[in-house]
Amino acid sequence: MISNSTVHGRGYLDHVQEQIKTFLGDAKTILFFPFALHDRDDYAAKAKARFAAMGYSLESAHKIDNPSNAVAKADAIFIGGGNTFRLLKALLDLELLDPIRRKVKNGAPYIGSSAGANVAGPTIKTTKDMPIVQPRSFDSLGLVPFQISPHYLDPDPNSTHMGETQEERILQFLEENETPVVGIREGACLLIENGAVALKGETGARIFRRGQAPVEVTPGTEISGLVGGPDAS
Repeated sequence: MISNSTVHGRGYLDHVQEQIKTFLGDAKTILFFPFALHDRDDYAAKAKARFAAMGYSLESAHKIDNPSNAVAKADAIFIGGGNTFRLLKALLDLELLDPIRRKVKNGAPYIGSSAGANVAGPTIKTTKDMPIVQPRSFDSLGLVPFQISPHYLDPDPNSTHMGETQEERILQFLEENETPVVGIREGACLLIENGAVALKGETGARIFRRGQAPVEVTPGTEISGLVGGPDAS
């Protein structure tokens, strides 16, 4: 689960290239889901070129007549970032949630960036995005049993902005829900393999649980008590 696909001063996926290559292992064909952005052709071309530079063949689901069948045939899944509501609506409308769940349950690597990381959780209720479209449900892939909040920004004690912080919004979520939330700062990602969760990258994350103080997590740390299940990154 990658917080963001681009960090300041670096190119698309540059900061996670080595994690991606290690995680994908022997996979050769990647099925990409560009549905979080409006210009799907441009997004797919960008992803295709980037993965080709890493030695992988990438196809985009929006160019395929039967994307459900393509899910079954691909070695790995990559869902890119953009607007989470638009992404989930497309996945629901095309009935792709179940095929992706089955694929990952059977061992296929899943890579999600930003919105693609958010939809890997049980719901999209911890996204920062505006609801520019209305999916019929907020329930998402549920590949992991915790919520993900990408692009996590820490409260700035010196800020004069009076709007809600990301921390406050996550705490509001926990007033109504019991599911833990991981706020992943930009430049960081979660690696999930064989039931183990590790924080990778250059920055940290915070774990929020109902009734408990947030816990700071630094890169290289294995996180216990969050997940047990299929591989995801």
